[in-house]
Amino acid sequence: MNREILKQVVMDQLKYRSPKNFYRRTVTDTIQRFINDPNIIILSGMRRSGKSTIQRMLQVESAQADGPVDYYFNFDDERLIQFQVSDFQTLLEVLIELFGEQSRFYFDEIQNIAGWERFVRRLYEQGKKIYITGSNANLLSRELGTHLTGRYIQLEVFPLSFLEIVRHQYPEALSKKALSTTDVGMILRCFSNYLKNGGIPEYIEFEKTEYLQDLLEGILYRDIIVRYKIQDERALRETVYYLASNIGKEFSYTNLAKSVGVRSPHTIANYCDYLEQCYLCFFICRYSHSLQKQIQSNKKCYMIDPALIRTTGFRVSEDRGRLLENVVFLHLRMQMKEIYFHKEKKECDFLVREGNRIVQAIQVTTSLADPEVRNREIEGVLEAIRTYGLQGGIILTENEHDTIKIDEFVISVMPIWKWLLAA
Repeated sequence: MNREILKQVVMDQLKYRSPKNFYRRTVTDTIQRFINDPNIIILSGMRRSGKSTIQRMLQVESAQADGPVDYYFNFDDERLIQFQVSDFQTLLEVLIELFGEQSRFYFDEIQNIAGWERFVRRLYEQGKKIYITGSNANLLSRELGTHLTGRYIQLEVFPLSFLEIVRHQYPEALSKKALSTTDVGMILRCFSNYLKNGGIPEYIEFEKTEYLQDLLEGILYRDIIVRYKIQDERALRETVYYLASNIGKEFSYTNLAKSVGVRSPHTIANYCDYLEQCYLCFFICRYSHSLQKQIQSNKKCYMIDPALIRTTGFRVSEDRGRLLENVVFLHLRMQMKEIYFHKEKKECDFLVREGNRIVQAIQVTTSLADPEVRNREIEGVLEAIRTYGLQGGIILTENEHDTIKIDEFVISVMPIWKWLLAA
């Protein structure tokens, strides 16, 4: 790799302007706990979810505290198309030449370079503090497990959560013991905007559909089609459109393969794995005590962001209930919960497992005002409660409070927005 090109890239990337409307992220507080230990910090997540901004703000804050003692390099640059593992040594020499020997390294999208983990391990063994971002969970975990076992802390970065948005836009509501009518109204306004605009920082700011289309194209083409050498681009794209149009609905690989015109269900299974590894889609199974039955059962799909669902899927009318369900899933997933759905005679949207047992049953619906809907939702969560030996369950609605007692069981009904801010 030409040294002069590397110098130019380094100097171009040195210019950084902090975002005017910066949202303080919850994961930043977690990172602070590991700043003074030797572990490599890995931030993984979807493109444009905020990883790079979090990384650069950490760099800015450390520079303010200690002076300019950091190196930064973003490997997601077209000028680095020829960069190979042997060029890391040249890059290190260039950084030392330009800035002197420093103690902290910030590498963005480093998984683009095959063999990167060997270079990072060398820096680690020299006592350097290293921060890394990447957009593919599978590649990162495979490489980390091979060469960096026990030397890193991996944290996931999602688009902005509802809590982070409220904390930024209406922070006073979070510190009050009781909310006024105005407080509730403002929070409901934030929640409606969240369902519409999601949590991708740049889309929240500009609300340009083209931005989401460009993001989706980048994920599909750069993170999947090119990386995994996909031949049938049409089938992959139709798979994504189908999943976005059927959020929270059961599907099988076999039926999905038929829907998009693919011969092998195994191909669809691979597509779903690729979509999950780049954080675009997530899949949950019907719960069973048999692992084999779980693997063979139908799946349900949820997506990384409400706005992407709205702009990617085909809908005659907005299915608000499915969007609410997706929001609840994302909140559980951000908390690293192990999530399933329940289906026997009745259905329950989410089961949360800890260790070897189910500890929570959650049902999601827009409202319980309709008696038929009320009975269906109660019966679903009640069956899950009895099946897994729970004392109670939760039904989340848009804005209803209630306590339902049936036999010895208690079902708590509460607004989704309140659950999101409290959980």
